Amino acid sequence: MRIIFMGTPEFAVPSLAALYDAAEIVCVVTQPDKPKGRGQKLQPSPVKIFAAEKNLPVLQPVKIKAPEVVAELEKFRADLIIVVAFGQILSQAVLDLPKFGCVNVHASLLPKYRGAAPIEWSIINGEKVTGITTMKMDAGLDTGDMLLKREVEIGGDMILPELREKLQQTGAELIVETVQNLSAIEPVKQDDSRSNYAPMLKKDTGKIDWNKSAQEIHNLVRGLYGGAFSFIGGEKFKIWRTKMVDADLTAGEIKTAGGKFYVGTGSGALEILELQAPNAKKIGAADYLRGHKVAGNFD
Repeated sequence: MRIIFMGTPEFAVPSLAALYDAAEIVCVVTQPDKPKGRGQKLQPSPVKIFAAEKNLPVLQPVKIKAPEVVAELEKFRADLIIVVAFGQILSQAVLDLPKFGCVNVHASLLPKYRGAAPIEWSIINGEKVTGITTMKMDAGLDTGDMLLKREVEIGGDMILPELREKLQQTGAELIVETVQNLSAIEPVKQDDSRSNYAPMLKKDTGKIDWNKSAQEIHNLVRGLYGGAFSFIGGEKFKIWRTKMVDADLTAGEIKTAGGKFYVGTGSGALEILELQAPNAKKIGAADYLRGHKVAGNFD
C-alpha cells in the first residue's frame, strides 16, 4: 500500500517510524520550518528530521489546500493518506485523492475530546481513562467514522509529557494494526450526542483560580505542565508540579515550613513541588526556598 504520511510534532514520529517498517511511504508532508531560539534560525519539524534520515520525499506546503499542492500530491498515486497531528485542515480535494481515503490518529476515545488539545483537556478535566482512535477522515472536525480504539489509563499524578508519550506509542501500534486490517475493519459512526470539544489552549487557560478545589488545580497543573501560573505581589510564577496534601489554609494562602511550599485552595490544599520564578528556570520548591523568602499570598 502506497502511503502519504502527514504529521509535524514529536507525537507523530513513532507512527511514521512504525509505518516506515510496515508499509511503503511515498511522501511525507509536514509544516514549514519555523524560526526558534534567540537567533530565530529555521528549525525543521521532528517529522521532517525523521523523514530526512530515511531519505523520504518531503513536502512542506504553507497551505495544504492550495491547488498546486493538491496536484503535487496527486502525482504520488497514494492508496492511503495517514494524518497524525499535522496541523492543517485537509480540503475535500485532498481527502478524495487516495484510493482508500484518509485515516487520522486522534489522541482520545472519540467522540469525546474532538479538537486540537485532547490530551491536555483529558487531564485538566480529571479523566481516568483516555486513548487513541483511528478514524476515516471527512470534512468535519474529528467527526469521521471510527476504525479502531485502544484505551490508556491516566494515573492520578500523571503529567502531560508522560501521558503524551504513552499515547504516541499506542498510536503507532494502532495505526499499523489499522493499515494492515483496513479492508476487514467495519467503520462505526460517531454518536454526536456523546461528543465534547477540546479547544486550542490559550494563554489564560493556565491562570489558576485558587477558589477552585485542590483536585481541580492539581489537574490543571498536570495537564498544562509548565503552563499553569499565578501571581505573588504582581510577579508571575509558573507552577510545574503539585501534590495533594492535608493542610488548613485559605484559598491562595501560602505556608512554607521545613523546605515545603504549601498553598490553600477553595477545598483542600496543595504542596508545590516544582515552580518557576520570573526570569528564572524551573526549580524544585525546596531548592527555591533555600534561596528565597516567600512573602504574601497567591492572587
